[in-house]
Amino acid sequence: MSTNEEKLSGLRDEIDDIDRSIHDLIVNRTRVVEGVREIKRDAAVKIRPAREATILYRLCEEHESTFPKRELCRIWREMIVATLRFEGPFSVAVFHPEQTPGYWDLARDQYGTFTPMRRHAAARAVVEAVREQEATVGVLPFPTRDRNEPWWRFLVNDSSESPKVIARLPFIPGANTHDENLDAVVICPVPQEETGRDRSMLAVEADEDIGFPAIENALSQAGFSAVFHQLWHDPSRPPGWTYLVEVFGFLGPNTRQMARFIDGLGNRIARVLHLGGYGTPLTEGDLQSSKGKDK
Repeated sequence: MSTNEEKLSGLRDEIDDIDRSIHDLIVNRTRVVEGVREIKRDAAVKIRPAREATILYRLCEEHESTFPKRELCRIWREMIVATLRFEGPFSVAVFHPEQTPGYWDLARDQYGTFTPMRRHAAARAVVEAVREQEATVGVLPFPTRDRNEPWWRFLVNDSSESPKVIARLPFIPGANTHDENLDAVVICPVPQEETGRDRSMLAVEADEDIGFPAIENALSQAGFSAVFHQLWHDPSRPPGWTYLVEVFGFLGPNTRQMARFIDGLGNRIARVLHLGGYGTPLTEGDLQSSKGKDK
């Protein structure tokens, strides 16, 4: 055997040892998850989207290697979803119109290769599947102003079973999809938790068109600003004017800042509902190699 062949054989033996160590760690991690499953036994929905996001934020921040961060995050997403299915039933309802099949790709990238997924031609069917717990989470188009029938109106409900926005997709940029530049949100009936890199979604209901500047001014008084807004007007449904507002930062339903926002709106509104929110997706900057950079 030549010198190079001996070196190659030694390196392969080292790789095998490392693979065994990785496998042992996965087994140990699964043992810990079994303890988590026991604690969360009575929880109807066990997903923790904020924790999932912070795990990947930390991986990208701490990773120093030539191994690409994008693939590292992909490995962790598969492992996270595998343990979700281990903790209890987990499935995905996906908005899947014939002309835009890419939402299926986004759902698969986020929720794993083997997770049960079901296509729905109507957005309302996705919301109802999650509301009735026929699916754990639902994947829907990110709201845009050019949608005449905004699906998010089906979330405007103060019932505890009503789904809320929990994530934005793609979380890991650069995946191969049928439709480039496609954005989606994930819904599930769990409360938003803070990650430090958040957006919050609110619905503001009023009996008249109060105008978005009034909402923006009230947000400013509470120390926040809007990323995006959309109006839904239905004169047959009192209150007939509902604004969807996406806010920079974490604006929780029972926070002092939310109370200040509502006070700033005054008596012109009927109510404000918290529709969830998400930790912002990773950026290309997050995924750049940090090897050799100063800490």
